Amino acid sequence: MSDSATPADLADAIRRQAVQAGVETPAVRGADWRLAIVQTVNSDGTVLTTDGITARRMDTYLTPTADDQILITQSGSGNWITLGRTAPPTTAGTWQTLTLNTGWTAFSATYYTPAYRIHGDGTAALAGLARAPASTTGVATVGTLPAAAAPAKRVRRVTEVASGIFGVLDINADGTIQITDYTGTAGWATLDVASRYRLT
Repeated sequence: MSDSATPADLADAIRRQAVQAGVETPAVRGADWRLAIVQTVNSDGTVLTTDGITARRMDTYLTPTADDQILITQSGSGNWITLGRTAPPTTAGTWQTLTLNTGWTAFSATYYTPAYRIHGDGTAALAGLARAPASTTGVATVGTLPAAAAPAKRVRRVTEVASGIFGVLDINADGTIQITDYTGTAGWATLDVASRYRLT
């Protein structure tokens, strides 16, 4: 600064430096987003968080539920928006081995091991081929899902249970996965037919 600078020039320079430091330093600027917990799902397309923030939902956040952990962000004008729920800590996005019923086994190394996966959008998926116990007929329970991967209502899919023999794969609200509605003897259960199903 020149010797002829006025006190006003000095104050202006200090103000500009402070603003610049705030822009460049996260500790001063603050986070652009944070996590929150849903307390109430409102009918106007917003949710109320446990710390009193009302945030508008993106249209991809289709199934908001109380106690969801969500990502929220604030605009320069002070309005809040939520991008949706965060993934559960252990199962979201990764395949988890399905607990098979007594006598049921993974078919072979040629096929995927029976597994489930929870998505972050209120859906889940099954995959793999499970070998049935000998002489399996009628309704048979293949395995059981944990509560987090069980649908609120029964889900039905057409599935192959033996060469050229088709039946129904039921995913029940109690987490049990069953084959039913086929004739003859089942040799396996094809789980890939439930590649995406609703949870709520």
